[in-house]
Amino acid sequence: MHDPRPKSEPALLPLGALMLAASAGALAQTPSAPAPTLGTVIVREKVEAPEGKEALRATTTTIGKGNQQLRDIPQSITVVTEKLMDDRNLDTVKEALRNTAGITFLAAEGGEEDIRLRGFSLAGTGDIFLDGQRDPAFYDRDTFNQDRIEVLRGSASMLFGRGSTGGAVNQVSKVPRLVDEKEAGLTLGSHGYRRITGDLNLVTGENAAVRINAMHTKADNNGAGSSIDKTGLAGAFRWGIGTANEFMASLYWLDNNNGMNYGMPWIKPSASDTTASNTIIGSLKPTAYFGMASDANAGSAKIATFSHIHRFGSGSELKTQVRKGAFERDQRAGTVRFAAASLQPGGAAVDLSNFGPGTVLTRGTQLKIQDVDTLHAQSDLSAKFDALGVRHELTTGIDFAREEKTVHAARNAAQGGVNLVKPTTTAGTPDDGASIDEGSRVLRVGNQFVAKAWGVYVQDLVQIAPTWKLLAGLRYDSLDGAYDSFAIPTAAPGPVTTTSYRQKISEVSKRLGVLWQPDALRSFHFSYGTSFNTSGDTYSYNALSANTPPEQSQNLELGAKIDTADRRFTTRFAIFHATKKNERNTDPDTAATRLLLSGKRHTAGFEVDVVGRLNPKWEVYGSYMWMPIARVDEAASTATTVGNRVGDRPGLSPRHSGTVWTTYQLTPQWRVGGGLNFRSRQSPADVTAPAWEAPSFVTADLMAEYLVTQNITIKANISNIADKLYAESLYRGHYIPGAGRMVQVGLTAKF
Repeated sequence: MHDPRPKSEPALLPLGALMLAASAGALAQTPSAPAPTLGTVIVREKVEAPEGKEALRATTTTIGKGNQQLRDIPQSITVVTEKLMDDRNLDTVKEALRNTAGITFLAAEGGEEDIRLRGFSLAGTGDIFLDGQRDPAFYDRDTFNQDRIEVLRGSASMLFGRGSTGGAVNQVSKVPRLVDEKEAGLTLGSHGYRRITGDLNLVTGENAAVRINAMHTKADNNGAGSSIDKTGLAGAFRWGIGTANEFMASLYWLDNNNGMNYGMPWIKPSASDTTASNTIIGSLKPTAYFGMASDANAGSAKIATFSHIHRFGSGSELKTQVRKGAFERDQRAGTVRFAAASLQPGGAAVDLSNFGPGTVLTRGTQLKIQDVDTLHAQSDLSAKFDALGVRHELTTGIDFAREEKTVHAARNAAQGGVNLVKPTTTAGTPDDGASIDEGSRVLRVGNQFVAKAWGVYVQDLVQIAPTWKLLAGLRYDSLDGAYDSFAIPTAAPGPVTTTSYRQKISEVSKRLGVLWQPDALRSFHFSYGTSFNTSGDTYSYNALSANTPPEQSQNLELGAKIDTADRRFTTRFAIFHATKKNERNTDPDTAATRLLLSGKRHTAGFEVDVVGRLNPKWEVYGSYMWMPIARVDEAASTATTVGNRVGDRPGLSPRHSGTVWTTYQLTPQWRVGGGLNFRSRQSPADVTAPAWEAPSFVTADLMAEYLVTQNITIKANISNIADKLYAESLYRGHYIPGAGRMVQVGLTAKF
């Protein structure tokens, strides 16, 4: 029989000791404290039954630096567990995020979908993290190697540095565990959908294990107009599990060769009604695709990570993690727009009154090649100790980052290259199969940057009374971004003009919190946090932004986490108020030299999450946000955006948003489930309703699962059962529809 107790081993010098020498790690000890024991430490992990795989409810998180109880964090966190992702067939990180309240999506010009939370941008996807480290590149993230996805709400620059106005998203990878498990899955569905996954976990020694996850997915249509063709492989070896020194080395590879639906143009109800909103084309199927068959969003992610945890005893540990990432992206897409009135049937401009199968659509060109190389290193110390008569839970750390991006672009005829002429199509002939050879593209470097950053933070959670805790934290960030822009030559070969910008930033971020925990079931909190965004959120500076200081934001929150007496069900409440105090604008006095931080806006609302088991057979997950207040408080007289006047409601800020999912174990063999996703009406970012407005929507999903044997399960899912057409990602020029009805049947085998 396997003995789970680790053998004694000599103490090793912590890998992160030198990194933390510049931080406040020394504060973790006091003169009166005994010297820590560096021998063997046994950690009672739930390695045999991880809660996220077997339940919708989670009780711990790593997003707040270190492994913490959710009730001890004075800030709202929503966790999408592996079970929820499996129940609802959430194959992508975007689909998982859609199953949390307050999340909306911007369909940007370059195809990148910017995530909004509580009405604020997550810094152009810069606030997405992988196991606590920034995951800055643009790629279609898959969930095949995700144990859970954690959404931290509100300002979080003290934890993560730049960005984090609306919050942060942390992807938690699957790791090797001390249990032998083998699982394979096959899912077939609508539009030729087929997905194969494998999850292999093997114990290789007394405290060592290896885990391999693999995935291949292919489909003619993802339900929203884009084909799917992707393959992923992730492997990790972890040793010293539960001992004083634990190590893990992992590799991750994801290759995407997906199609790309760039979206559809907004449309007026009628030409005579100048006051009506631009809206979506409701007569089209969600799967209707009017781009070229050759349009694609191909790319890859290659990530190598090495981590070390040194446990000092008494619950203190030092975790160090180093990661190298290489990301590639080749986007070949096109803007779909209405052709000129002279080309339309009847010779009139298009609106809903005359839109029909004969309406002519043009297909433009949106080409982009992006290569991003990243290097991240960080070390975090979590220490628990008594000092000055009170209990302390200290976290402190230091991190470094180097991000380098090269952006290529295709020349058109005016630039001495190849002019990509695309044929028109009509609304009555979606998926016409037309393609174009883009292999002869002439490429040039459009711009590039190298960004270096480092940050150091310290945070202390102090037990000042039996039921009261105080939290205080500070972080200092230093950033240095060098950006080169290359002017487009008017003819080949033509001279290339390089314009360089550089910005150095030093910022301090703060976090304060109060926790009142009258018993083990209830935790109430009040928190204050700040954040900052660089003037070129991803270091894409220009002549105006390079001289502009960062934007500053703050978040106030009053909330509670309450468990039932049996601790199977948790309810989270929060009232929040988020303010961007100095938003970038173009001001008449500074328009020629720099952007002016003259704007201001705020949002306020109420959130509630409910998750857990109402009884042993009935499991529920719900996430809802009511945001009655979203307002532009100050704006320059010549704002660079369309709209955003004082008093307006900013785009991508629906009043109501959320999801609910519930399952019930009918018999030992049968389990059924169902749920809803909903958003109230909203406008795109940087425009003012009612000039553009996407209607509200509700979609419904169903699930049925049959346990054939203890090791074989068959599950059927129907998502968006009414085949509802709705706008999921919004931009002022176009919208991208959400997925229509999808029927999928999956077989999972454990062996």
